[in-house]
Amino acid sequence: MTHLAPAPAFSVPLETVPDALRGAVVAIGNFDGVHRGHQAVLERARQMAAAAGVPAVALTFEPHPRSLFRPDQPIFRLTPPPLKARLLKAVGLDGLITARFDHAFAGLSAQAFVDTVLGDRLGARHVLIGWDFHFGKARAGTPAFLAEAGPAAGFTVDITAPLADDTGGAISSSRVRDALAAGDVATANALLGWRWRVTASVRHGDKRGRELGFPTANMRLPDDCALAHGIYAVRVETGGRRVDGVASFGRRPTFDNGAPLLEVFLFDFSGDLYGRDLTVTLVEYLRPEWRFASIDGLIDQIARDCEKARHCLAQAAPVSPLDAMLDAPA
Repeated sequence: MTHLAPAPAFSVPLETVPDALRGAVVAIGNFDGVHRGHQAVLERARQMAAAAGVPAVALTFEPHPRSLFRPDQPIFRLTPPPLKARLLKAVGLDGLITARFDHAFAGLSAQAFVDTVLGDRLGARHVLIGWDFHFGKARAGTPAFLAEAGPAAGFTVDITAPLADDTGGAISSSRVRDALAAGDVATANALLGWRWRVTASVRHGDKRGRELGFPTANMRLPDDCALAHGIYAVRVETGGRRVDGVASFGRRPTFDNGAPLLEVFLFDFSGDLYGRDLTVTLVEYLRPEWRFASIDGLIDQIARDCEKARHCLAQAAPVSPLDAMLDAPA
């Protein structure tokens, strides 16, 4: 009997890169958001790898370097590692290699990064970086340095320019964060090329939604989440199902003005969700979070929010083939 070797894991740490992912075309970056600009770079890496008959991989860093250098200024992460891996696999890469970004790694000289990381550990054949990529101790490594040092370590280098959208603005993770912080879901999703989503565990709340006639699944998002407080039309993935709904993210000013929570009311759904992880996709921003003078006023507004959400969700189609892939159960 012939036993086939198991396929290598898609996401691996830098310390244990399997032979199957060595000698690859390597795209380097944080890739937070895997937005349309990232996707263009990754597609170029995939095409180059296919032409050369080698794998295409991404080299990224965890935690985000800013978390190490500026821990007092947490960055709004668009794609935590599991979602980033899902996106990178969906765009056609063969692997995701993650370097643990600690003080020791940050202290590597630029030349040591080239020799030990890209040369010895990855055996890179070709490297793609953005025009503003810096690396090594004190960020001494520049794109020009890498392009010059690469051939001696066995690889060539491609430096990519930023991709602009229809307005002429550069597509960037910062612009996506700014759009989400402003409640501009349409712009954020257009820049991403997929609808932004979050995954969190359902926790017990004060059961207030049930008393109002709109029972909600309550989730705590990461402290760095800078999403605008307000009401959203959403789609929710749970147990292999897709369910439409309406969500409130905010502090509940009519009641306690407490810590921010994401509260999701699922349409035409019944079941116990406590302890489950839900993936909530933002389809449309409906309105800001308001304080109501009466409970009856709040109930009436929630009913109007539900009607508006149902209407927009009935017309919502995937924003791209990638978005459609993400909408398929994981």
